[in-house]
Amino acid sequence: MMISQDLPKLEKLKLFVIDDHELILGGTIGALRQKYPEAEILTAQTIQNALEQVAKFQPDLTIIDLSLPEAFGKIAKIETGVKFLQKIMKHYPNLNLVVLSSYVRALVRIKDKIDEHQGGFTVVDKGLSSQEMLNRVDWALKGFTHTKDLKMLKGEIKPEWLEVLTLAFQEELQDKAIAARMQISNRTVLHYWTKIRDVLGVYSEDGKNLRIQTEMRAREQGFID
Repeated sequence: MMISQDLPKLEKLKLFVIDDHELILGGTIGALRQKYPEAEILTAQTIQNALEQVAKFQPDLTIIDLSLPEAFGKIAKIETGVKFLQKIMKHYPNLNLVVLSSYVRALVRIKDKIDEHQGGFTVVDKGLSSQEMLNRVDWALKGFTHTKDLKMLKGEIKPEWLEVLTLAFQEELQDKAIAARMQISNRTVLHYWTKIRDVLGVYSEDGKNLRIQTEMRAREQGFID
């Protein structure tokens, strides 16, 4: 994509790394220090701490994992990281971002928000090399967007369809309870299931449970944890 901008001067460059795994955090920081020896680097391991620090630090670029805990002692969840990323993009629309995670597929849930983001935005699977990570940090700092690793299925997944998937497979609700929670009719829930399965490419097959197949496909594609 898109609009290029000059890199901030190295002596003024501020980088913010958010990851709750100390080993990975240390490796990321080490690689960044080699590439940007004069940069100021701040870290956070929880959403609570990250929200406080990003406002104070005002980084040039933030590197974020998706599986994060709300606070120390809490369980790290992908959903938590995705919601935090949404909040960051809303409040800091020009912030350069790098998502460094083993769960990059979960970004399909907010692909429309990523496309609207004005700052640089790149995606790095943790299985990639440090050099590739640094390349994508550099691209994000220059204002580029690189999300080709984020493969979208044909057709867009609407927010209400994601809610149905979450209620069905993470809260284990049946359709009647889903309808009550969403304040919609049972018929509308059935309509949503039809649309969801069409986008996921899940259709009735002899001997296969349609609900189980839908759940498996939705998890594979990152639409639910």
